[in-house]
Formats: sequence, structure tokens, C-alpha cells
Amino acid sequence: MSHSSNGSQSEQSRLSLRLGLVNEAVGSFVSWLTLVTVLICFATVYLRYAFGIGLIWLQEAYMWTHAAAILLGSGFAFLSGSFISVDLYSKKMSSKACSWVTLFGSLVFLLPFLWFMGSTSLNFFLSSYQMNERSAYEDGLPATYLLKGMLLIFVALLAMQWMAQVLDALRNLRATRIEPIGH
Repeated sequence: MSHSSNGSQSEQSRLSLRLGLVNEAVGSFVSWLTLVTVLICFATVYLRYAFGIGLIWLQEAYMWTHAAAILLGSGFAFLSGSFISVDLYSKKMSSKACSWVTLFGSLVFLLPFLWFMGSTSLNFFLSSYQMNERSAYEDGLPATYLLKGMLLIFVALLAMQWMAQVLDALRNLRATRIEPIGH
């Protein structure tokens, strides 16, 4: 393997690592956001049933933080392998075969999904922003476009992790050492 090839692989490794670190940091934020979601949910229920107080903005805040945790946490879930995978087959394949499956699956399934979500979410967000959309309820939260903008962040974080996964698969395919099947 030539020196420039090693340099290119090393660059790919660093980029893949940086992309993963972003999703790890966001994943750490989401763990706290999940706690905030639980506390808001508790406050909503407690106020409603203990004091008979219903606050629309608090109910919406619970839904917003829940949606944000799911959307923002998806890149981290992808990084940590929490997304659906075909482990039944991959355990019996070589690492190079797994890399080919990763490349194929990501190009045929994930990339079109990201493109579709990105293009439709952008229009969804822009129209909400242009009309300064707010809650349908008078006492609800303003700036609904912020929630809809989370879809774009979801796409960006998932795309970053997709790039990291593709770089890792390509690096594995270029490796000179071939791992035996089943490892």
C-alpha cells in the first residue's frame, strides 16, 4: 500500500471519527433532553390532576422536547448500532462482505430516504417560517417552525453518520488484511 493511500485512509479515519464525535455530543445532550421531557411530562400530569391546572404551553413543551429527543438522537442511535440491522446475516459474513452490504444498503435505502426527508422537510420548514406559524391554541407555544426545523437537523445528523459509516466501509474494503468469515 502506498504512502498516499495510507494518508488518505488516515484522513478518512479522522473525518469518520469527527463525524461520530458530533453525534456522540448530540447523544449526550439528548440524554439530558430526555430527562427534561420526563420532568415536563410529570409537571403537566401533576398540575392537571393535583391542582386541576392545565397549561397548553406545558403540554406542547412536553411534545416538543419528546420530538426533539427522537429526531436529534437518531444520529447517535445510528452511530451506536441501535438502528435496525440484519445481524443474523452479518455475524456469518466477513468484515469486507459487511462493508459491501453497508455500502449497498446505505446507497439504495438510506441515501434516498435522506434526500426525500431533506427536500420535503425544507419546504415544510420554510412555509412554516414564512407564515410565522405558531400553535393552533392561543396559549400554545410560538414559532412552530423551530420544531419543524428539527427535521432538517435530523437529516443532517443522520447524513453525517451515514458519511462516517461509508468512510469506515471504504477504509475496510481498502485494507490489505482480510479478516476470516465470522469475525
